[in-house]
Amino acid sequence: MRITIYAFALLMSGLSAHAGAETTASQIRGAAVQFLEAFANEQAEHGYTVSFEAGSIDSRLSLAQCSNPLSVEFTGDPWKSTHPSLQVACESDRPWRLFVTASVSIEGPALVAARPLARGERVTVGMVTTKTMTINASRRGVMRKASDVAGMEIRRPVNSGSLITPDLLAAPDAVERGDHVMITAKSGSFAVSTRGKALANASVGEQVLVRNLASSRTIKANVVAPGRVEIPM
Repeated sequence: MRITIYAFALLMSGLSAHAGAETTASQIRGAAVQFLEAFANEQAEHGYTVSFEAGSIDSRLSLAQCSNPLSVEFTGDPWKSTHPSLQVACESDRPWRLFVTASVSIEGPALVAARPLARGERVTVGMVTTKTMTINASRRGVMRKASDVAGMEIRRPVNSGSLITPDLLAAPDAVERGDHVMITAKSGSFAVSTRGKALANASVGEQVLVRNLASSRTIKANVVAPGRVEIPM
């Protein structure tokens, strides 16, 4: 697989060869390979097998010599693409950077439905199982731990054996319309609480309208836990 260069150096002067003072295509490729090897070794510690292929770069390419080690990082998410982008950069007196693509495959356990799942079902650990697959082949992402999905709600029907992706899940409502909730007003370490009534459904992190049962006032509050909301003072 040929690594395709699809960007150019930041400084145009860096594109011309300088006898005895240049960064070669071989050095750039070596830095990319070393980075991918380090990524593969890191993921192996977590039970994932990473294979990659880095092809040759045009041998005629030469950039300004770099007085510091070349830095390499992903610019695309390797967990959501089998062809993530890499940025190879030189941070020195004559800085430059370029972007390359590589073929990366991450094999490991991902969650799949253990049985057909209906819309609105609350997920339990027994509803999912793990299957070894190419994790980054799904552009929608994957879920890797049963504990991460337990308690979530299914947003649409899922067939048995289908991959569980984040877009299939929704956080359950922490409060429902008509629920009695505890309203806390906080300012630093000072807090005052009173009881209220939720006027809509909402999950943790969302805002919801609640009626203060003591004053009958309707206020907007943030859901922080099941049955608990907060308002800033």
